[in-house]
Amino acid sequence: MLVAPNTRVFVARLDGLPVFGPSGESIGKVRDIVVALRLDRKPPRALGLVVELPTRRPIFVPMLRISSLESHAVALATGSVSMRRFEQRTLELRLIGQLLGTQVQLATTASAAIVVDAAMERTRTRDWVVSRLAVRERTRRIGRRAPVQVVGWTDVRGMDPAQLTGHSVRGAQQVLASFEGLRAADAAGILRELDTELRYEVADTLDDDRLADVLQEMPEDDQKDLLAHLDEARAADILEAMDPDDAADLLAELPTGIQERLLGLMEPEESGPVRRLLQYSADTAGGLMTPEPVVLTPDATIAEALARIRSPDLTPALASMVFVCRSPQATPTGRYLGSVHTQRLLREPPFELVAGAVDTEMSQLSPDAALTDVTRFFASYNLVCAPVVDDEEHLLGAVTVDDVLDHLLPDNWREEGLSDDATGQDDADVETHLGRHSQAGGRRAILRSMTTKDSQPPTPGSRSAAGGSRG
Repeated sequence: MLVAPNTRVFVARLDGLPVFGPSGESIGKVRDIVVALRLDRKPPRALGLVVELPTRRPIFVPMLRISSLESHAVALATGSVSMRRFEQRTLELRLIGQLLGTQVQLATTASAAIVVDAAMERTRTRDWVVSRLAVRERTRRIGRRAPVQVVGWTDVRGMDPAQLTGHSVRGAQQVLASFEGLRAADAAGILRELDTELRYEVADTLDDDRLADVLQEMPEDDQKDLLAHLDEARAADILEAMDPDDAADLLAELPTGIQERLLGLMEPEESGPVRRLLQYSADTAGGLMTPEPVVLTPDATIAEALARIRSPDLTPALASMVFVCRSPQATPTGRYLGSVHTQRLLREPPFELVAGAVDTEMSQLSPDAALTDVTRFFASYNLVCAPVVDDEEHLLGAVTVDDVLDHLLPDNWREEGLSDDATGQDDADVETHLGRHSQAGGRRAILRSMTTKDSQPPTPGSRSAAGGSRG
């Protein structure tokens, strides 16, 4: 029986279970479950299983490779697994080997307790998180044991990563570890609140793509400060990795001389779209648009269109519509013929041509259209994406609703963040997947953990570790 979403699994029951491949072939036995600890005390996410092969070699099997968890066995979705010896990384915790048997403190009663089991639950995002702990309070009565009680991960104290893993994580390494699994906007919020020296150190350590994603979510003053810290060659690389419209917005705030030097250091195919965007005022459709919408020729099939919008690199708004144009497909395109909504694509046979589904009657935006006109356009037609077309019927790009909101909100909206109430998540979802912390509260928890003094970590749980390397 396949595991249904949100099924709760107690990890102690997995210890020693046989693991089978998709054809029933024996792979090995479960020896542990590896989770990624969070520095903000939120429930950790399960990364995978440590499986012991018949040769006694421990290997790592990611959770995404697991098709079912049953009371008597674990089944894999594929027989192809890495045979590299498992090695535990920083901020990773083995639930069976390190968590079970650990002494903690209950937040409600401040009494000491021992962790006897941990429960994983599958969330709506298909991640497995350790949402509950089974604990037994310590008692001084001889011969009598307190009953086991199940509490939330955030309802216990003593779960500091350094205490659990025996590894102290500080400085930029700690910040980078805390970024794992975070959305770029949340990572940007943490980066903003670091002291200047540490912020620069983290920026120097992040790879270009991740730094570009984070930089796009920061206020303009912070963007300029970080860009000024980088040498110009790397600053140009970061601008290339940013979305062209975000790169243009940032460059527009810089002095002309620096702007031109950075554009000159960028690759011509990357700087070209940015230069075109810089020709328009920031509060017009031309200044708001992205020059990289989904563009197809009229002889493309519905199946090809659906394949294009499945790209994980597309935002939901950009994936809501494809634009049909004569060649060339790169903006500015050949003659603009119309657009096709994703809902229409889903209703058409996959072998039909997109030309037969084109909406030729939908209005389009001029690149000089003011922000107020763009806003009315979106409200009138109930759109989240709209084409920007010049007087010669060339598609120049597309404006998305997030670009419009970005310019309508107050200048400091990125600094204020979101509360839990604003996100509209129910208590169960917040508790099992994100913990009971607001965005700002989570950031403060991470920052506090970076400034607390190192303490001597206690010896981890007594169960044997599976050694070796995953990467």
